[in-house]
This record gives sequence, structure tokens and C-alpha cells, in this order.
Amino acid sequence: MRVLQYSEARELLEIAAMTNRLAQCQSLYLRKHAENPIDWWPWCEEALEKAKMENKPIFLSIGYSSCHWCTVMEGEAFSDAAIAQYMNANFLPIKVDREERPDIDSIYMQALQMMTGQGGWPLNIFLTPEDRVPFYGGTYFPVEPRYGRPGFLEILKAIRRFYDVDKGKLQTFKEEILGYLQQSVVLPKSEELSADLFMLGLDKNTRVLNGGNYGPSFPMIPYAELILRGTRFDVKLEHNPHQIAVQRGVDLTQGGIYDHVAGGFHRYTVDATWTVPHFEKMLYDNGQIVEYLANLWSAGIEEAAFERAIAGTVQWLKREMTAPQGFFYAAQDADSFTEPTAIEPEEGAFYVWSYRQLQQILTPDEFTELQEEFIVTAEGNFEGNTVLQRRHVESFSDSLETALAKLFTVRYGSSPQTLTTFPPARNNQEAKTGNWSGRIPPVTDTKMIVAWNSLMISGLARAYSVFHQQEYIKLATDAANFILDHQWVNGRFHRLNYEGQPSVFAQSEDYALFIKALLDLHQASLEMGSGEESSLSPDFWLENALKTQEEFDEFLWSVELGGYYNAASDRNGDLLVRERSYTDNATPSANGVAIANLIRLALLTEDLAYLDRAEQALQAFGTIMNQSPQSCPSLFSALDWYCNCTLVRTGANELTSLMNQYLPCTVHKLETNLPPLAVGLVCQGLSCLEPAQNSKQLLAQVEQSQTRG
Repeated sequence: MRVLQYSEARELLEIAAMTNRLAQCQSLYLRKHAENPIDWWPWCEEALEKAKMENKPIFLSIGYSSCHWCTVMEGEAFSDAAIAQYMNANFLPIKVDREERPDIDSIYMQALQMMTGQGGWPLNIFLTPEDRVPFYGGTYFPVEPRYGRPGFLEILKAIRRFYDVDKGKLQTFKEEILGYLQQSVVLPKSEELSADLFMLGLDKNTRVLNGGNYGPSFPMIPYAELILRGTRFDVKLEHNPHQIAVQRGVDLTQGGIYDHVAGGFHRYTVDATWTVPHFEKMLYDNGQIVEYLANLWSAGIEEAAFERAIAGTVQWLKREMTAPQGFFYAAQDADSFTEPTAIEPEEGAFYVWSYRQLQQILTPDEFTELQEEFIVTAEGNFEGNTVLQRRHVESFSDSLETALAKLFTVRYGSSPQTLTTFPPARNNQEAKTGNWSGRIPPVTDTKMIVAWNSLMISGLARAYSVFHQQEYIKLATDAANFILDHQWVNGRFHRLNYEGQPSVFAQSEDYALFIKALLDLHQASLEMGSGEESSLSPDFWLENALKTQEEFDEFLWSVELGGYYNAASDRNGDLLVRERSYTDNATPSANGVAIANLIRLALLTEDLAYLDRAEQALQAFGTIMNQSPQSCPSLFSALDWYCNCTLVRTGANELTSLMNQYLPCTVHKLETNLPPLAVGLVCQGLSCLEPAQNSKQLLAQVEQSQTRG
């Protein structure tokens, strides 16, 4: 081992003692790297120009605040003084929060997947300074060689050597990557928008969700939602859509992915049996899952575990994830400190139980009942501890709920009945120094993201229509009103809000998901009548949906190609290519949601320009739907809307019973001027059926209309 000279050692110590420019950023993820010895830059024009002037390859590192392996790498490689010294001298390091700039993340994640065949976060990729084209990348890099991965410093040296010496090979590789990225955004159109295409998508995506018992288990709600739609059709597929749709709900509510003690869903489980989660809780998962479980219930699958999970998730949302201003926080970390003096947080520490702890907290009878209803063993299922996983989906007894309340009290220091608000720990320092009467909680990322809030608003609106709990609609309307009141600056929609300050222009997923949320609130509020408050009026939500759609069309619609770009036309100068998102990941694709919105707006306004635009967008992605149906379930859900869109005009007496049904391609309109003796009027796209004379006939017409395509 080489001994450092005094001057070198002093330089390394000085580097380690400094904070970098990320300390001035609003993003919690970026600020977590503020004390790294690496001279990080945020993504900005100044950084890009500096790299070009100094001929330094850009080291671009992308992650998010609640990412476990991002946290690990921050504490290891990014805190290593020797790595920092080499990085600062030979590269221009840039940090990006993917939750701030999903457009940047999407481009370079696609490049990484091309290079390595896989992706994930942290996303670490190297770019040429003059044009930002990627030429090498990976995810987690350890300090020393392990897990079959080389040490990070050796990688840095090899990459710099390659950049300096092998210019010909570098240029060839760049051209290949750039050509792939450019080709990926130019999609051939297809005019085939048929029921056969929908069935192809349903069949392929049903196979995806029933893909075998191996590997991690993710919620994959865009896939589940499409498959639930498929249960309406009398078709024979290799895998039964009804069985798979129900099983997804059972897995989510029975497995360790759900926090059975305090509510809320974790991001995914590391195993195929839905047992041990990656413990971060993301708002976007919880919003989608609440909507999906409510839809399962409305489809007649009334499992007690579904209702309990929705109710528990809403209580978690109210208690821990709702800001005083009404919006919802973004996420909670997977890791937490076991004691204030701990140097590093531990994964899952806030959530797991040792066998001995359970025996000490519960009475013998309660412990016995817990073992009957949950998988609890002395060996545990996570590093000697236990993640609670249900054996059944039936209702819990009062005594078992009492036992779970005791565990809640140990975790939080107060009972679930008395703890209505649990203030967030906004960073590690707050977590370690807070006056917690129970366990030290994980850090909460308190920024507001429009797209994620919108998913939660939609989930709450649907749950209200199914279960008629007033607190559900109250939470949804408060969050929507915050966005309407605070996220427009100088006439432009913004994606984020940090401590009352809007930031970053809205992207396509923000527009699409917020318009969907407004339309979902419009539908849910029909049951409530006009209300004394304007924000409870269906017209209020529809008017704002139309205004937001107008801005969406102006700045992100592709006139030449069809569909919506990820970023606005006047805000994409720093992007390598201009993408139109059509693939589904943890969240639904912006274009899939946007197309469904256009069809709903066409039904509600009778303006066929919306329907024309929806058709053009579907045709823009038609070839992808034929060639890679498993990548875009939300586009097939939009195609379902296109083929089976139904408008029901009815009075208040019929509305509630219809809203309780699972009618996924139906829009309801409160009608006071129906034909004599009619209870409702069903319109199928551009034509209407004869007026329904009774409730039974009305429901039959609606159900028939839902499968006519």
C-alpha cells in the first residue's frame, strides 16, 4: 500500500471537510450529497459549459432520496476522499434528482439499458462533454471490488484512459448509442386500432403479470389495471385475467409489502413470495394501489383485506404524508436509525420485529393469535427479524386489532386512536435529534410532486365513490386545490413545490395525471350535488381540467408525430433527444393516461376535436403496441377507452349505484332533462341507445356498451 505524502493527506482532509454546491439545492436527494468530497454540480448550463471548456467527461449520477442503494453509494464511494480527488481532477461530476427531472433520467436510463441490458438506481453514466452522449454506465459501484463488480476508483481510471487514448473506438460507440436514442423517438405510425389489437395487449400483459415465481415482486399497477379491464370480456386466454387480477390484490394486501401495523405500501419486495419489502414508501405506489383495490371491490371482489388496506393507507397518508397546506409528501426512506448515536441508518429498522419483542409486547393469547394470522417464527424472515405477512385475507378479530395497535404504540409512542399527526423527520439530523417517544422514524421527503399527488387524488376519489368515506374526498380535494392555487407561475404549470415555492416546469406526466385527477374528482363530486363550496362542484373540476388540457396541448403536443413530448417545447434545450413517454414503469405512461383523458373530455364536452387527437396519438404508438405490447399496458387501457367509451346521462337517484359498479370506460353526467319516464340515457361514442326506462335496463345497456368494441 502506498503511503500518502503529507501534502496529499492534507489535501484529502481539506476536501473531506468542505460542503459542495449541492448544499444550496432544494432537493433532499441532492442535499444528501452536499458533504461529499466530490465537487458535485447540479444539472445546469454552467456545468455543461465548464465540462466542454475543460474537456472533462461528465460523470452523471441520477437517483432519488428514498433509494436504498443510492444512500449506500453516497456513504461509500461518494464519501471516499481518494475517489473524490481523482473524480474532481478528471471528470465534471453532476448530480440529478430523477424526481425533479424525469426527462433527463428517461434518456440516460434507456442508454444504460442498451449498454448493459439492465437498469436501476443509482444510475451512473459517463457522457462526452461536447455533446452529452453517453459512452459507459452502470448502477451501484462499490469502493472495493465485490459483488462481482470492480472498485469504483479503478473504473474511473479505466474510463478516463479510454476517453483520452481510444478516440476512434469512443466515436464509434457514441455514434451507435446516439443513433439508437434518435431512432427510438421516431416511431412509425399504424392506423390499426381494433379489438384484436386490444386482445393482443391483454394477452401479452396478462402473461407479464403471471410471469413466474422468481425475482423481486413489484406492484405493477398499470399492468394489473389493464388485466382487471380484461375481466369484462368473455374470451379464452392462456392465463385467466380474473384470477390474476384478484391474485394481485391478495398479494398486495396479504404480503409484507403492506405495513399491517400502520398502513401504507412499501415499494416492492425483494422476493417472489411478497414477504420482505424494500422498505421505502412511495406516494405514487400508494395512490395507484388504493385506486386498484377500490376498483377490485367495485368489480365484486369484496375481500376484507382490501377494505382494511385502503383504510389503513389513508390513515398513514393523513398521519404522516399530508402537509398542513393539504398536499402530500413524496416518499419515506427505507432506512432509519436504531438510536441517536448510530452513524448509519439500517434498512427496515422502523418496521420489523424480533420474536422476543413480539412476545414481550403481546399477551400470550395475543401472541398465539398473531401467529395464527401472520407468519411469525423464531428464525424470522429478514435478518433474524420478522416482517409481518398475513396468512388469510378475511377480517381480523377485535383482539387481533388490539394486538396490532400495541405494536403501533411501541413503534410510534402513541396509540393509533390518539396519534392523528406524526411530524416528518426532514433529514438525518432531524431524525437523530427529534424527541420521538417511540422508534426513530425514517426520513420523509417533503417535496410536493404534481404527478404523484395526482395519483393519490385519483385513488382517493375512486375510493370515495366505492366506500363513501367523507375523509377520502376531503383529502383529495384539499390536495387538488393546493395544486390549482400554487403550481401556476406566470401562466405556466410547475411540477414541484419546495416549502411553498413552485419549481421546475411541469412535464407530461404532471399534466396527464393531474387532468385525470381532476376528471376523477369531477366524477366523484357528481354524487355530492353542487355543494355550497365551488370546489365541490363538478363544473369546477371539469373547467380546470379543460384549462390544464389546453396548456398541455399548446406546449407538449407533437403536431408532426402525434402524442405528447416529455418536456415542453420551450424547455428542452439541454436534452439529447426529445422523447414521448409510452412505456409503463412504476407509474403509468404519460401518453397512455393522456389519451384516455382526451376521450373522457370528448364525452363530457361533446367536442370531437379531443377524440380526433386521441385517435392520432393512438396511431402514433400503434406500431409499438403491435411489436412490444408488454411495454405499454396504459396505451392498451387507452385503446379500451377508444373502443368502448360510454357516456351515461342520468339523474341523482341512479348515479350512486352506477358509480359503485366497475365500469372502466364509462363517464357519468348528471342530467335533469331526461325524456319522459326515462331514468337514463346511454351514449356509445357517437350514437345513443333508446332511453332506459328502469334501473335494470340502464345497467344492462351500460354493461353491454362496455364490451361492444
